[in-house]
Amino acid sequence: MSSASIRNEIRFLLNGREATVRDVAPDATLLDWLRLDRSMRGTKEGCAEGDCGACTVLVGKLTAGGLVYESVNACIRFLGSLDGTHVVTIEHVQPVGGDLHPVQKAMIDFHGSQCGFCTPGFVMSLYGLWMKDAKPSDATIEKALQGNLCRCTGYEAIMRAARAISDYGKAASDPLAVERAAVIEKLTKLRDGARVEVGSGKARLVVPADVDDFAAVLEAEPKATIVAGSTDVGLWVTKHMRDISPVVFIGHLEGLRGISEKDGVITIGAGVTYTEAFDLLSQRIPALGELINRIGGEQVRNMGTIGGNIANGSPIGDTPPPFIALGATLTLRKGEARRTIPLEEFFIAYGKQDRQPGEFVEAVHVPVPAKDSHFAVYKISKRRDEDITAALGAFHLTLAADGTVAQICIAYGGMAATPKRAAAVEAVLTGKPWTEVTVEAALEAYAQDFTPLTDMRASAEYRMLAASNLLRRFFAETQGGSEPIQVSRHQAA
Repeated sequence: MSSASIRNEIRFLLNGREATVRDVAPDATLLDWLRLDRSMRGTKEGCAEGDCGACTVLVGKLTAGGLVYESVNACIRFLGSLDGTHVVTIEHVQPVGGDLHPVQKAMIDFHGSQCGFCTPGFVMSLYGLWMKDAKPSDATIEKALQGNLCRCTGYEAIMRAARAISDYGKAASDPLAVERAAVIEKLTKLRDGARVEVGSGKARLVVPADVDDFAAVLEAEPKATIVAGSTDVGLWVTKHMRDISPVVFIGHLEGLRGISEKDGVITIGAGVTYTEAFDLLSQRIPALGELINRIGGEQVRNMGTIGGNIANGSPIGDTPPPFIALGATLTLRKGEARRTIPLEEFFIAYGKQDRQPGEFVEAVHVPVPAKDSHFAVYKISKRRDEDITAALGAFHLTLAADGTVAQICIAYGGMAATPKRAAAVEAVLTGKPWTEVTVEAALEAYAQDFTPLTDMRASAEYRMLAASNLLRRFFAETQGGSEPIQVSRHQAA
């Protein structure tokens, strides 16, 4: 049983003041609270699913490296997840009675706004980028703005504005930089080590004090909805109107936010976001870095967690297929008990995972591929960036000295009710010469492995053809070239 004290209110900083919220529903979003409760209407609702970026705000959180501000989607960020953070909205950008902010000046002078609806979101995304990189490259700007859509300007005007922000001021002189020490002190005081419980009965939310407290809460309330990044659960509320109560928020738990490498295995805590995992994964397994860059926009990557992507069990989750191909294992915890299983065994059927009542995903362990092996991930989507996967293939190949296939693991998402290996295809390839003839002969085995569905993202026929062609592409990329095959940005690959 946890010994944590209990507090019955959410506390965080809102722009320059402390906000205390005692009456908050488990599914209340930050966007609705800002607009309806605080009459702060600069933050807009466009899509209500974390896609358009009109609702972008910055959220500052304390990490081992200090205070970090990240752009997030207020439309799917739950108010209960904000305890101990600093929320910065568009209203705080320009000092009261002061001059326009450098980001605002650049957007005006370079005509980055027309109708103006999306502009606050762009300003906040550019503000967050500017605080991290005062002279960003075009590629960095484009990555930061992946999650912001504009229907008027054609983007080039916004790009010009982004390049020029530092001509209007210095990031080091910005209030978020100058006041950082004071904000850290305030946030540290808010972190009192208490468990937060708001509401009663089923209609309540819980913010555990630490991971041990989370384990105790979940044992007592095994049917509670666990929310880490809310990039999926947020849509359950805004699009499907689902009742998610009671809710346990875990995105703040330091014990789930570690990422490290030991003996060639990268261990990723369930609460590690895509953004937090990017540096190590892109360095050690470059194909995973490229994949992360295509998962949602910057706001989604700042919120979404790798553990959540796995625990959700979606057949089109982007991380399970490559992790399965690499031989990843998964640690699950219930109370003080832990067990570790092969990741592929976690997925049983559509909507069903090997997770007992009161048990949660604690970490995933991903082996780094050997230098003499070949590893690749290919994502198929209608829109190259910030789009949901139609099909995804991951390939991990080790060749014997004589050029035969010593070991191959092929895993797909979007081809079955769960992330699934192409076992029949693997069997045909194993032990055979790694040649085009061998690969072509293996293609017929796809019919034994998969019977995909037709839906809004792709037809069954397209998925089967794409799966076969991804194996062809993987073979081609292993034939002596040092660079992967370049695919047009307008192609779905």
